[in-house]
Amino acid sequence: MMPLQAPISPDWLALTPAIVLGVFAMVLFLLDSIDPDESNDGLLAGVATVGTASAMVVAGVFLLSGVGAGEGVSVFNGQLVVDGMALFFTFIFTSVAALICLASIEYLAGTDDIAGYYSLVVLATTGMTVMAAANSLATVFVSLELLSLPSYGLVAYLKNDRGSVEAGMKYFLIGALSSAVFAYGISLVYGVTGSLLLPDIASALAGGETLANLGGLLGVGVLMLVGGFAFKTASVPFHFWAPEAYEGAPAPVSAFLSSASKAAGFVIAFRVFTVAFPIETVAGTIDWVLAFQILAVVTMTLGNFAAATQENVKRMLAYSSVGHAGYVLIGLAALTGQGSGEIVLGAGMIHLLVYGFMNTGAFLFVAMAEYWEVGRTFEDYNGLATKAPVACVAMTVFMFSLAGLPIGGGFLSKYYLFAGAVGAGVWWLAGVAAINSALSLFYYSRVVKAMWLEEPNGNLGGIDTRGYPTGLYSAVMIAAVATVLLLPALGVFSDVAFEAANAVLRLGP
Repeated sequence: MMPLQAPISPDWLALTPAIVLGVFAMVLFLLDSIDPDESNDGLLAGVATVGTASAMVVAGVFLLSGVGAGEGVSVFNGQLVVDGMALFFTFIFTSVAALICLASIEYLAGTDDIAGYYSLVVLATTGMTVMAAANSLATVFVSLELLSLPSYGLVAYLKNDRGSVEAGMKYFLIGALSSAVFAYGISLVYGVTGSLLLPDIASALAGGETLANLGGLLGVGVLMLVGGFAFKTASVPFHFWAPEAYEGAPAPVSAFLSSASKAAGFVIAFRVFTVAFPIETVAGTIDWVLAFQILAVVTMTLGNFAAATQENVKRMLAYSSVGHAGYVLIGLAALTGQGSGEIVLGAGMIHLLVYGFMNTGAFLFVAMAEYWEVGRTFEDYNGLATKAPVACVAMTVFMFSLAGLPIGGGFLSKYYLFAGAVGAGVWWLAGVAAINSALSLFYYSRVVKAMWLEEPNGNLGGIDTRGYPTGLYSAVMIAAVATVLLLPALGVFSDVAFEAANAVLRLGP
């Protein structure tokens, strides 16, 4: 059911989710200044969890009440626009962030600068929320940096862990290079079109004269933008940072980056390319749909084959996230003008929603195994179900839903993507994705086999001595329940996603 239009006044109130996150980030800074020794870690975790959950609730209420219906609410002379797509992705970011804050209570026990950790998570989520509403290449870049800078600190948070520090350094260096390329691409687009606002860029290209005279220069700029987006979404060949960063970072941070940060990269890609560079306008000069088709095939194939060769569960999930980036790229790769563009673009949004819960849950299960000091390889998980059967049921749900089996919302979200590709006339792309999805069942089932069918290795005693971490265990269970419930209830979100995608596609000239 389409939401009814519900104007909001003043306009800046449409940014309430971002404002809530910013306020709670300041509260965390204040608490840190009052009690720098962090004698109450639970209070800090509670403030961060309440803040992100509150922003999630506000985004959900706005989305269902129609605040962003149609063209949405324009803020700051069109620099930001809060529409259905912005609110949909804000809901994804904040739900993942709330799970991360809840799960980090026991995981971070005994570490330094707890307030700094939660502040960085909340600030990164604020950056994502602004990114979702960015309607100008300038605000896209600023919000991208607001996300990226806290992310570098989060990856290197375990300052006494060599792997964490090394991963943070690699992530920072590659991220800095990516930002430079992205900024140069923005400058080229501005030089050609004379504007940074996405609708104005599309208007400048609509006549055809600009493309005829400066199409080559614009093409270089667009290619650099693609590179920036590919880095943030961990798409091939800009994915090299992801396995290193995810493996070295604290497991909750890996979950945050691979789910929420990836979705943030996709929301700006969806908006920038559909609004600023409508394919029906630029196809003769810049066929970005073809570029994303190639990117999708290479990303999903390399990601799945690399994941199938891993022995480390966390690294397997890292490469799996690369493969899922390839699936979501279908949302842009199938915008051929045939069929309904809102179906395939909305399907990409829906898959990111489901992926946010099932992938976050999988990484948080790994965090729980690390807390128990079980180990990181498939062998280390042998017989784990004998000690933690309910948690292993949750992990089984995550694995099979990621593979696309009808046990969670991942089945329907992949179905929407593949059906949308077929409807757009790129059936071969759906075929490649289906083959890759079948391959993924091999390495996902290895985790399930180790937990349920193999004999214990004698390394599971930490579960008894350390017990069940309440916050981490609760976050895993919440993610598992949400993954299962999204199978029958995905229609609640699919209508909203398709309408939001349709509204964005209509913004072109």
